[in-house]
Amino acid sequence: MEEVIGVKFKETGKCYYFDPGEEKLKRGDAVIVETARGIECGEVAMENRMVESDSIVKPLKKLIRKATKEDLEVVRRNKEKEKRAAVIFEEKVAYRKLDMKLVDVEYTFDGSKILFYYTAPARVDFRELVKDLASVFRARIELRQIGVRDESKMLGGLGICGRPFCCKEFLNEFQPVSIKMAKEQGLSLNTVKISGACGRLMCCLKYEQDAYEHLLRVTPKIGAIVETKQGRGQVVDMNLLTGKLTIKLEKHPEAAPLICQRKDVKLIKDAKITVAKEELDALKGIEGD
Repeated sequence: MEEVIGVKFKETGKCYYFDPGEEKLKRGDAVIVETARGIECGEVAMENRMVESDSIVKPLKKLIRKATKEDLEVVRRNKEKEKRAAVIFEEKVAYRKLDMKLVDVEYTFDGSKILFYYTAPARVDFRELVKDLASVFRARIELRQIGVRDESKMLGGLGICGRPFCCKEFLNEFQPVSIKMAKEQGLSLNTVKISGACGRLMCCLKYEQDAYEHLLRVTPKIGAIVETKQGRGQVVDMNLLTGKLTIKLEKHPEAAPLICQRKDVKLIKDAKITVAKEELDALKGIEGD
């Protein structure tokens, strides 16, 4: 077991372990630590705690110090510098006629490196741009191309539910979301209805997927053959949440379908939920970045 603290560098970013040494820190404390990017100022998201040694990525870097007023003033000044850097970046991009869209700028705490996050429809040769920026800022320049989901996470906004984007509010990392999930949840495969502001499948499709997978295991699907009190029939419609089945009886094919609950039928042969090729083609490109 080892004593660690958890530090975040972004509100919804990952939590990284550091060795607190003799310091006893509280959640929300600002701290100065050394990272792979250099010296950074982060916020304590997890107070001093003992954790299993095998859950720690070695070597565990030590806390440098609890942030002082002077450190916080450096952070404030860096935020101001980032605004100026964004303007200069866009001027240089326009001059070089590059197809790039700036999303965010980050200064490392010590000012030795500046990171520019951007989106672009294709790979960009930005070697000359880096030289231009390095000559202005006299610092190490790093350009990172990000996807549309990362762009939404950085910029934020409101989803169709009226709430702030999940990725901006609390999602530390993106979970895989597939068209099959939308199909299994009985949603209309309409890009407008199942995609978020980023143009990709809504992350919230993942939230209830486990419950839907359980219901699909216990509910006969459309096309399934079942035995009812009135005889054998085929499921022509179902409601996963209520368990209600609409069944066309074999011996009375012209009669009105039978409505009953899943617990009242015996499954003879189940069917599968599939996504037709034309549906996949129509939704091509919205599953991932």
